[in-house]
Amino acid sequence: MQKTIIYFGLIVLAVGIFWPWLAKLPIGRLPGDIVINRPDLKIFIPITTMLLVSVVLSVIFWIFRK
Repeated sequence: MQKTIIYFGLIVLAVGIFWPWLAKLPIGRLPGDIVINRPDLKIFIPITTMLLVSVVLSVIFWIFRK
């Protein structure tokens, strides 16, 4: 459990350091993400983005498990 927390902390640190460059990636605006814009309502449903994040995290956890 201690190694997992350390790895998670290192990942959060890396994301924080590289955030200016990561923010420019088109993640969150992929085809398949649903955006509903109305005058009094804005809804964003990132279906494709969440599928991509899920696949990437699954691969990362699979690699660390070995």
